[in-house]
Amino acid sequence: MQAVLERSNLKKAYRAVRRNQGAAGVDGKSIQQTAAHLRHHWPTIATKLAEGRYTPHAVRGVIIPKPNGGERLLGIPTVQDRLIQQAIAQVLGQRFEPLFSDHSYGFRPKRSAHDAIKAAQAYLRAGKSWVVDLDISAFFDQVNHDILMHRIRRVESDPQLLRLIGRYLRAPIEVNGKRQPRRCGTPQGGPLSPLLANIYLDALDKELDKRGLSYCRYADDVVIYVGSERSAQRVMSSISRWIEQHLRLKLNRSKSGIGRPWERPYLGFILLEDGRIAPSDKSVERFKTKVRQLWDARQSLTSMELVQQWQRYLRGWVQYFGICEVRWSISKVEGWVRRHIRKCFWLRWHHRKGRLNALKRLGAKWYHLKVASSRRGAWRIAASPALQAVLNNRTLKRYGFWMPSDVWPAC
Repeated sequence: MQAVLERSNLKKAYRAVRRNQGAAGVDGKSIQQTAAHLRHHWPTIATKLAEGRYTPHAVRGVIIPKPNGGERLLGIPTVQDRLIQQAIAQVLGQRFEPLFSDHSYGFRPKRSAHDAIKAAQAYLRAGKSWVVDLDISAFFDQVNHDILMHRIRRVESDPQLLRLIGRYLRAPIEVNGKRQPRRCGTPQGGPLSPLLANIYLDALDKELDKRGLSYCRYADDVVIYVGSERSAQRVMSSISRWIEQHLRLKLNRSKSGIGRPWERPYLGFILLEDGRIAPSDKSVERFKTKVRQLWDARQSLTSMELVQQWQRYLRGWVQYFGICEVRWSISKVEGWVRRHIRKCFWLRWHHRKGRLNALKRLGAKWYHLKVASSRRGAWRIAASPALQAVLNNRTLKRYGFWMPSDVWPAC
């Protein structure tokens, strides 16, 4: 606890919380309001923390949709509690990091999903062409507090810190104004949850290491690579039983299974039969869904704001999927993306006069101006020769309407 409350550690934690931004918790205080509050009250809070008397606030529960369907309960602590959790995670992480498996990639320094998919690629190229895909059902909601605290006590013995972590685990969650007690789980949303998840699942890593299996784990996403279908079935059966018996977790039977790596996506990627990495079909569909949202003409944004919004999203998307060696599934939809951009601007020009003026500003030829009077739908107009001439690929690129191929890193 003394290390947690050290000034340099707290300053580092505050910078991390401020950088991550995030919504307010149940107290409704923003980062700026919390900073002002702490300037006056931190000595009292620090004393309570040091003496083991600090009681965390309730967690604000927010239900968000999952990309592949269903819902996830996100727990948002107050900014003050996020600061304290971050300070704990920084100290606790230093103790546990050297103990974690080399095959664990999620929420760890200098490790990423790219490292996980590259490791999976190496397994496939080594001839392990069957994959056991383990999907733990509602993992963050089902973590057993007793098992987790037992694993933390093996490394950390400070009673004040252990008591505080226990209180964070048991802090009630407030959903739609109603507070619910928590007897299990560590809801996603706080800085401490990813570390606690790795501590909890490190036992699974150790078991897989002991069995000599080739695997990758990114948080609760686990894939095991083996050489045959029979081996895959045997591993699936035995590891499933082990997880239920020793971690008291359940697998999602509908999503877990065995198959070929090119049949089962991992972290948004798919490995082809020759071992090359490509975006999964679901990732491409999510990309297309986001395109429809970003180029919805009903947004109250200026043209410049639309461009900047698109560039931010595209940079982030390419930063993640830029590792892909096969890109045709995205490259082939670029024309479709440009059509959405043209459709957006056509609708934003509103009426015949606005469209006529816009076409003239863009240097349209006289024979293209008649499209301004067309009664065809915006999606059809977006593919018309007139609109493709004035908003051609070169013009869109010049004004910042980039496509993935414009910003892909070299393989």
